[in-house]
Amino acid sequence: MTLKLYVDRLSQSCREVIIFCKLNGIDFEEVYIELSKSHNLSPEFREINPIQQIPAIMDGKFKLSESHAILRYLACAFPRIADHWYPADLYKRAKVESVLDWHRTTFPRGQGSFVFYSALAPTVGLPLNTKAAARTEKNFIASLAMIESVWLQKKGRFLLGSDQPSIADLSLACEIMQLEVLDEKDRERILGPFKRVLKWLDDTKNVMAPHFEEVHSILYKFKEKLQKQTITQPGRKPVLHSKM
Repeated sequence: MTLKLYVDRLSQSCREVIIFCKLNGIDFEEVYIELSKSHNLSPEFREINPIQQIPAIMDGKFKLSESHAILRYLACAFPRIADHWYPADLYKRAKVESVLDWHRTTFPRGQGSFVFYSALAPTVGLPLNTKAAARTEKNFIASLAMIESVWLQKKGRFLLGSDQPSIADLSLACEIMQLEVLDEKDRERILGPFKRVLKWLDDTKNVMAPHFEEVHSILYKFKEKLQKQTITQPGRKPVLHSKM
């Protein structure tokens, strides 16, 4: 039976699963779960994932949620997956796991909520929140500094000094790419000081071409849509400005 991916490409966690499958020649059926219309809360989807979050997969009768768990499963369950994605060597795998755990426990407090408060909140019917955006931006910048000073090492193009990407590179790159929905000045202000992070992100895009950019094209389209609108809040200047 064909692997089914239950996803919305606006979600960074969903994009990493899609890209991994495309890069490794894993056949799949993409089932669109539109978060802005609360498709994840439907009774049908509850049968797939009782937690009602995406991504989720169904491989035959086996169901699984949580993007990092899914990536681990795919790397182990399907044949001919290159070892660099999720190394068999215990020490190397443990290092990859350390990045994945850090990512989930630390990074989303900056990246996920920052972009949500800055641009994505209206997609689920909530107002933009400039105070929360300013607060979470500090966490995000601290996370970028950690990538630059700890996870990126002097040798190797990828995280942990590797010459090839792991699922940790893929996941973290998809997280940072969420910044593409922001105004270019804001993106440059936040990412610009972190030259090693930018170089790593470019290397990741290149080695995962063409699938990385193709799957992320939805962000560029979403950004264009935002730029055609002027989203204002009462008593405040526009948060996003049209460039049309």
